[in-house]
Amino acid sequence: MFQKLLTPRAASLMMALTLAALVFTTGCGRREKKDNSDDIKNVWKKVDTPAGADPSIPDTLGGAGFEKVAESLGFSTYVIEEKDAKFFGDERAVKGGELNIGEVTFPTTFRPEGQGSSMVVNTEIKGYVYETLISTHPVTREYIPALASHWKISPDKKTFTFRIDPNARWSDGRPVVAQDVVTTWKLMVDPGILEPALNLVFEKFEQPVALSKYIVQVTSKTVNFRNLLYFGAGMLIYPDHELGQITGKEFLDKYNFNMPAGTGPYFLNEKDIKEGSGWRLTRRPDYWAKDYPAAKNTANFNYINYVVVKDNPTLLYEKFKAGDIDLYRYNMATTEKWVGDTDYDAIKNGWVRRYRFYNNGPMGTSGVTFNMRRAPFDDMRVRQAFIMLYPRQRVVEKLLFNEYEIYDTDYPNTPYASTTNPVVPYDPQAAAKLLSEAGWTTRNSQGLLVKNGKPFVIEMAITKAEERWLTPYQEELRKIGIDLRLKHMDWNAIIKNIDERNFQIFSYGYSGLLTPNPETSLKGELADKNDNNNIQGFKNARVDELLPIYDSTFDVAGQIKIIKEIDRIVYDTHMKSHWWNPKGIRLAVWDKFGMPEYGIGRYTQLSYVFGAAGLTWWHDGEKATAIAEARKNKTDLGGNKGVTEFRYWKDFSDTK
Repeated sequence: MFQKLLTPRAASLMMALTLAALVFTTGCGRREKKDNSDDIKNVWKKVDTPAGADPSIPDTLGGAGFEKVAESLGFSTYVIEEKDAKFFGDERAVKGGELNIGEVTFPTTFRPEGQGSSMVVNTEIKGYVYETLISTHPVTREYIPALASHWKISPDKKTFTFRIDPNARWSDGRPVVAQDVVTTWKLMVDPGILEPALNLVFEKFEQPVALSKYIVQVTSKTVNFRNLLYFGAGMLIYPDHELGQITGKEFLDKYNFNMPAGTGPYFLNEKDIKEGSGWRLTRRPDYWAKDYPAAKNTANFNYINYVVVKDNPTLLYEKFKAGDIDLYRYNMATTEKWVGDTDYDAIKNGWVRRYRFYNNGPMGTSGVTFNMRRAPFDDMRVRQAFIMLYPRQRVVEKLLFNEYEIYDTDYPNTPYASTTNPVVPYDPQAAAKLLSEAGWTTRNSQGLLVKNGKPFVIEMAITKAEERWLTPYQEELRKIGIDLRLKHMDWNAIIKNIDERNFQIFSYGYSGLLTPNPETSLKGELADKNDNNNIQGFKNARVDELLPIYDSTFDVAGQIKIIKEIDRIVYDTHMKSHWWNPKGIRLAVWDKFGMPEYGIGRYTQLSYVFGAAGLTWWHDGEKATAIAEARKNKTDLGGNKGVTEFRYWKDFSDTK
C-alpha cells in the first residue's frame, strides 16, 4: 500500500474507532505515576477554569450530582471493568521521551475540516488534538464516554441527548459546553468549507439544541443506524468561542497552517510546523482527562515529531536505519528491504526489532481507477480491458516477494466483502477483443491503436515511488497499442487535480472502515461535484436505492447482505482495479519503547498504525540507555533478530 494514502472523508469521521485510546471514562484509578513533564512549556493555556461543574447548573441539567440522577432521566454510560483496562493502555507505561515518525507527505493544510483536510496524515493529527462526544470500546465496539459522560437515545432512535463532562476543557483553559456541539455541526453543514460529502453526512440532522450549559440534543431527519455513530463518535468537536461567529469560507481563510483549540492530550503549535519538513506535537500535562482510568496509560510521549521526506520512501528508510526516525512501516516500495536488507548493524546487534502485527482492522484498498465522466473511460469495455492488462500476480511474485495477497472486493479483511465477485484475470487477448468492440480496431505507424483519427494516448500523474508498480502496466498497455504516459508530479498537486476531476486515470489508495459508509463515495448526486470521494463519477440507480435501505437496517446481518450487493454492483462496473494488501502490518522499530502485549489495537488500520503507536506506546528509559551504549560500543543486545509476530487479536476470543 502506498504510504501516501488518500483517505475517504468517512474514514476521518471514524477516527475514534481507529485511535480508541482517546476514549476516557470516569471511575476509580490506579496509583499515580510520576508525570515527567518538566521540559514541557505550556504555551496554550489562556485562562484557568477550575475542574468540575458550574455550581449554578442543577444536577438535572448536567451539573454536579448528575451521575446520581442520570439513570432516572433515561441516560446511559459505560464504566470500564478491571478486565478491560489493559485494552485502553498498559499499566507499565510512563510519561516522557519523544517519538520520531517518518512521513513522505507534507499536508497542504493543517485545518481539521474542509477542503484539503481529508488526507490520512490530517486525520492522524486530528486524533491527537481533538475528541468526539462518545467513542467505542477498543475491543467490543460498545459506546463509551469521551467528551460526553452520558447519552440518551429516544425510543424512535432519532433523537440523541448528550451530557458534556463538566471537567472537559479546551487547551486554552475554557470549559467545553453544549454550544460547542451546535457550532461544530453548523461548520459541518456549511457549503463554504468545500467538502460536499461532509455536508451530506451531517445534513441528515436537524440543528442541535443546547438544552443547558452541559446538555445538548440532536434529532436526525431519518432513522439511520449510523446516526449515533457519526454524530456522537465521528464528529470531532470544535470551540464555539473561536468558530461561533465565522462562516465556512472564513474558516478556510483563517485556518491553514494553524488549528482551533482542541480538547485532546496533544497540542500542535503553529510555530512547531516547519513547512515542507515536519511538525511537532506536544503532550499537554494539563489535559483534562489525564487521570481518568482509561487515559492514565495513554498519550505517553512528551513530544511526537513527524519528519517529512517528500515522495522518497527509500530515503526515508535510510533515515530510519541511521536512527533519525524511530519506527518504519514497510510498504510496497520497501518490501524488498523487509525481505533482503536484514544484515545491517542495527538488526544484527538487536538495536532494531522487526514486527508483524495481525489484527482485525480493515486493510483498505488500492489499484488504478478511472474518470468515467469522459472518454475513453466512459466505455465500460475500455475500463475492463485496462483492468485485464495489469499483471498483478506477476508483480506480487516478482516485485513484492509474495509478501502481499490479491483481493477482488472493496472490503478486504471484513465480513462485508462479496464472495461472488468474478476474478478479472490478466488476459491481453480478451482485453484486445474488448478494445476492438469499443472501436479501437486499427493501429498507426507507431503501433498505437487509433479511433476517429486519434491515437490511444493516456496521461497518468504519479509520484516517483509509484513508478515501479506502474512501469509493468505501461509496458503491457504499449504491447496492445496504448501509450500510457507516466508524468511525475507532487502528491498534493495530484490530489488537487483529482478533487477538481482533472484526470483520466489515477493510482488510488484508501483506508478502510469498520462500518462501511458507501454513500460518501457512491451516491449519484455527488458524481458531478468536486471535492468529494465519488472520484470516478459513479451513478447507479440500484445503489442509490440500496443506500437508504442500508442506513435504516439495524441488524448487522442485514447490513452485510446489502453491502455485499453494493460491492458486486460496483465491481461489475469495472470502475477500478483491485491490487493487493500486505500480509500483516510490518514495522521495524528502534528498541527503546514499551508497548502493550498485543502491540497495536484490535481494529488499528494499516494507514493509522503510527497514530496507534503514538497514543499507546511509551519511551522506555532503560532500553534507550542500553541502545545508546550498544551503538557507542558496537555491542550486541541479543534477543530475536528475526521477525516477531503478534497474533494476539487473531487468536483472541470475545468470550475471554
